[in-house]
Amino acid sequence: MGAGSASNDKIPLLVTESQGFKRTGTVWTAVAHIVTGVIGSGVLSVPWSIAQLGWFAGPLAIVLVASTTLFSSVLLCNTYRHPHPQHGPHRSASYLDVVHLHLGVGNGRLSGLLVNMSLYGFGIAFVITTAISLRSIQNSFCYQNKQPQAACEFQDTYYMLLFGAVQIVLSQIPNFHNIKWLSVVAAIMSFTYSFIGMGLSIAQTLENGHVEGSIEGIATSSRTEKLWLVSQALGDISFTYPFSTIIMEIQDTLKSPPPENQTMKKASVISVTITTLLYFSCGGAGYAAFGDNTPGNLLTGFGSSKSYWLVNFANACIVVHLVGSYQVYSQPLFATVENWFRFKFPDIEFVNHTHMLKLPLLPAFELNFLSLSFRTAYVASTVVIAVIFPYFNQILGLLGSMIFWPLTIYFPVEIYLSQSSTVPWTAKWVWLQTFNILGLVFGLFTLTGCIKGIVTEKIG
Repeated sequence: MGAGSASNDKIPLLVTESQGFKRTGTVWTAVAHIVTGVIGSGVLSVPWSIAQLGWFAGPLAIVLVASTTLFSSVLLCNTYRHPHPQHGPHRSASYLDVVHLHLGVGNGRLSGLLVNMSLYGFGIAFVITTAISLRSIQNSFCYQNKQPQAACEFQDTYYMLLFGAVQIVLSQIPNFHNIKWLSVVAAIMSFTYSFIGMGLSIAQTLENGHVEGSIEGIATSSRTEKLWLVSQALGDISFTYPFSTIIMEIQDTLKSPPPENQTMKKASVISVTITTLLYFSCGGAGYAAFGDNTPGNLLTGFGSSKSYWLVNFANACIVVHLVGSYQVYSQPLFATVENWFRFKFPDIEFVNHTHMLKLPLLPAFELNFLSLSFRTAYVASTVVIAVIFPYFNQILGLLGSMIFWPLTIYFPVEIYLSQSSTVPWTAKWVWLQTFNILGLVFGLFTLTGCIKGIVTEKIG
């Protein structure tokens, strides 16, 4: 489903200069989009990851992953505009476009598969996380009101179905350019619950009278068990910087001048700096508060807290944030699939015709039957898989492991080498290929550990 390459005269997904929606994005709207996509499920698992790695290796792993992501984003920013020999100047409006253009059809299709798998996986993770937060709110109300335990035993499935119903409605928003407001609201929510979690952790540490945790991290019964937990923790950390998959879509919302790549580089630096500082603060505070008992989802550790109302508010903020994040990650996939269908079937009314509907008390809106049916089926499928595999930390780690090396390291490096015509076996080429290989080893290590974790949870 990728876009055409230089050797292909049909380019269904490239956004040419003549295509004409107005781009109004700025560095701060780009930051809002990135923060919305990045700070979410990941920040809640950072304390658990630091607990597995310890006070030294945990923060170091965050710095390394953040630096790698920032380096990748700088490489990708410069590929947005590119002269095409047959079609003139155009914008590469998606990750798929960039890879297809510079690395050919095969790599384009592979990247398209990986990008769409990751976007789909993020949707599943958001369904799981939202259900955990809603259940925590329900349990808190039951606990505070001293209701019978049986009255409080709501399964996560009900909350997942509720979240899915909301997303079916929101998924009918036409495209990524129409959700700027949703990203801003979601970004505010992400900071709110992150600071609440951090504040509650600091209060817990002060109440304890000492800082929990150690240099080595949580002790385990064997070195093998420790190794698997470390691999899952690294996978979770790699999940916390996933915006490589949507960076081109975000850049395509930016106005020019100034050049989009300059704006996007600024937004990337600001966003990675903000999120890294937040991960340090939130992750460190959580580990300091709970030590070896650090929960997989930070806010679940405060279920019996005296400030239960604040915990409930934080969980409500998570729900609002993930409603927005789901759309930030789903809209690019919607656009890819629907553009492909329209390119392949230009004469079919079901695919191409848009109806204008006007309901009482509501503004008129556009309705396309392809979008309605595909997006509804998409949301339903993410809910079904979340119901079958509701494992928070393992799912996050699996997603991070699957996409971190190919999408954050391999493709950006190969595109740079292709663009710059770097001569093989020069110092730059050797350094970049070494970086590539180390990323592959890291990805395989974390992927193996996370798969083992899911299998263990399923059969356990």
